Amino acid sequence: MKKLAAIMQDKTTVSFEVFPPKTEKGMAKLPDTLEHLYQFHPEYISCTYGAGGNNVGRNLEVVQMIREADQNTVPVTHLTCIGQTKESIRAQLQAYLDNGVEHVLALRGDIPFGWDGTNSAFRYATDLVTFIRREFGDKFEIAVSGSPEGHVECTSLASDIAHLKQKQDEGADYIITQLTYDMEQFKYWYDAIRKAGVTMPVDVGIMPVLKKEPVINQCLSRNACAIPRKLAEIFSHHWFDTDPEGNELPEVRAAFREEGMQYTVDQILEFISLGVNGIHLYAMNKWQDVTEILNRAGIRTVL
Repeated sequence: MKKLAAIMQDKTTVSFEVFPPKTEKGMAKLPDTLEHLYQFHPEYISCTYGAGGNNVGRNLEVVQMIREADQNTVPVTHLTCIGQTKESIRAQLQAYLDNGVEHVLALRGDIPFGWDGTNSAFRYATDLVTFIRREFGDKFEIAVSGSPEGHVECTSLASDIAHLKQKQDEGADYIITQLTYDMEQFKYWYDAIRKAGVTMPVDVGIMPVLKKEPVINQCLSRNACAIPRKLAEIFSHHWFDTDPEGNELPEVRAAFREEGMQYTVDQILEFISLGVNGIHLYAMNKWQDVTEILNRAGIRTVL
């Protein structure tokens, strides 16, 4: 098995996140997207996973596609606790192994609307990490999520970091962070986890700033992430992107994209200057935007 955590100790890795398309048209387009992403020689590409495994078939199809198309790129599957039994998790993990997938991002997952909890044998991602190690030993390399601003449901940042340390103690190998735009908060968290004894490599999850609606949604609906002054100014500069009749103003949206893309590039370079172990870009099943971002940042440029 190629150990991503070990690679991250030697160099700054580059990786991408994609999701299983819901339509056949989307699936047909995905191989072309992946071919463009492979040009950056990513160490891995991860694929998301729906609550309760509602798209597990498509997820497995995508990670197989990644594994078969480029032998140098590791497929990493997301795996959530939502609506799962021990038997269903065990069966899915065995299916991944049978198909040559040996890397998993262990997550609790977002609680669906109307649910009181996970409706699962697992309450937290820590339980899932423990189960994978107990049932499968070292057959999987396990990534876990880290929240630089603290998980929205956690009582404090210190408590959240304690949970992260517990994931490490149960056998997790490296961290993929949730998005954050607040660099000062990230620096504080990065220092705090090291002081708390969390030694796992840190791969920073980055949501590019390209459209205002997705950024606002990601920050406020799921992650409770701060929008720092510099990013807020970009929103203010280009807030009115429709005319009084509600017609879209393409030039305003283009100006927002340009300023937001530069913000993303600057953020990536600052993360690298801090010594993070990896840059993990949410590609959103599109290759053009992340290609431009990495080219501007001068990271594994593609001509």
